[in-house]
Amino acid sequence: MTAGRWATHAFLLVMALLWLFPLAYAVLASLRSYDYTAQHGYLSFGGFTLENYRNAWEQAGFTQKFLNSVIITVPAVLLTLALACAIAFVVARFSSRWNLVLLAVFTAANLLPPQALLIPVFRLFQRVEVPFWFSDSGTLLDSYWGLIIVNVAFQTGFCAFVLSNYMKTLPKELYESAMVDGASVWRQFWQLTLPLCRPPLAALATLEVTWIYNEFFWATVLMQSGDKYPVTSSLNNLRGQFFTDNNLVAAGSLIVAVPTLAIYFALQKHFVSGLTLGATKG
Repeated sequence: MTAGRWATHAFLLVMALLWLFPLAYAVLASLRSYDYTAQHGYLSFGGFTLENYRNAWEQAGFTQKFLNSVIITVPAVLLTLALACAIAFVVARFSSRWNLVLLAVFTAANLLPPQALLIPVFRLFQRVEVPFWFSDSGTLLDSYWGLIIVNVAFQTGFCAFVLSNYMKTLPKELYESAMVDGASVWRQFWQLTLPLCRPPLAALATLEVTWIYNEFFWATVLMQSGDKYPVTSSLNNLRGQFFTDNNLVAAGSLIVAVPTLAIYFALQKHFVSGLTLGATKG
């Protein structure tokens, strides 16, 4: 093995340890009692207990908060991917001088910092009145659907950009054969394009679930009822008024991270294949 290869392996090993250290330390801290760490310090070893997980679940109200995250994340991801597929199909399969402009308009949402839109979005949602069966607040503010709309608006552009680039690589002969067989545009989209886009859709679904599930900024701004907060925002409940039990917060953070890890491992095969599309020729 050459010196350059040794240096590369050593660099990758060091970087891997640096990335794994915070996670390993969080796991260790979550398994230790606050009294033990207060007496012996956070660099000590001992005082192991599982009480932090039980206390974190009860204190943060994770049962309701996980349900809130499901209510927000699932519709947001499905709507985002559905809209992105439709936009990408139009941009990739139909030649028009407005294609690039259309894609740029949807992608522009990803270029704007959320903080710059805080005040106008908040006031807009405050003034838009909706039926009470749609939102018990009577407006989009403090509404699950308001948070879903914001997430869809910010994520659709990125997904449309990725899917359009993939759809452009699909052989045109497939669509020519489908048209000869009398397939309508809807059938070309539903029965031909979407099955072929399964790998990128799985990769995007994994990313979108992670991003929307972990979204904290808009949930804090647009939600005003404590019982509607998603699970990430409920971590604030683990902070005390005069001090913070870092071991308890570590346990709560690991509980919050479990669903995204489970989704990643469930879709790992499709996720990796979706990321490596186009990496090789042939």
